Amino acid sequence: MTTTLITGANKGLGFETARRLIAAGHTVHLGSRDADRGRRAAERLGARPVVLDVTDDASVAAAVKAIEADGGLDVLINNAGIEERTPDGGVVGAAEVTADMMRTMFETNVFGMVRVTHAFLPLLRRSAAPVVVNVSSGLASLKRVSTPDDPAYAYPGVAYPASKTTVNMVTVQYAKAFPEMRINAVEPGYTATDLNAHTGHQTVAEGAEIIVRMAQVGPDGPTGSYVDIEGTLPW
Repeated sequence: MTTTLITGANKGLGFETARRLIAAGHTVHLGSRDADRGRRAAERLGARPVVLDVTDDASVAAAVKAIEADGGLDVLINNAGIEERTPDGGVVGAAEVTADMMRTMFETNVFGMVRVTHAFLPLLRRSAAPVVVNVSSGLASLKRVSTPDDPAYAYPGVAYPASKTTVNMVTVQYAKAFPEMRINAVEPGYTATDLNAHTGHQTVAEGAEIIVRMAQVGPDGPTGSYVDIEGTLPW
């Protein structure tokens, strides 16, 4: 059984992933920016709450110390993420997106992921079978977004898919740099969560399936891959 940290896990896909891993016998540190929400969520699941804001160096450093003191880490699931939305819940398109919007998106979805991964590398490298799962998106696929008959083609946003494409590149480069680890990017599918104002057609149980699966890969499992529940996705 492993010890796992999930960022952004007080609700949605992170919460469901934590529930599933705990049910399978794993120890889970439930990361949340809000201490009270994180504590309540952890109590519901039997997880270990940890305050973790992926955009804040001090918060991440404190989380590392807490998890190290609690025994170390085997699996990191970089789940925390945001999506750009208009006040009425729509997607911010190319005509409206600004550099500041892009910066905000990347601060959480990319820089936050790198900040957390970098900080926890020393703990992961002490594990006998370290695993990193980066929650990406089908919108990260350049092929899918540029293919007219693919549903992803119709998505008008800029910042979110650009950030997730960057997540994929970071995943590949980390996987090459640390061949002893299993480091993969996953596409949960269009899942109804707060991220998309609950417009997704999948349940969180369906969306979490691939995250849970890839969190439990063994030392001979895939690395540097980009997958959904059905298999490998085109870059």
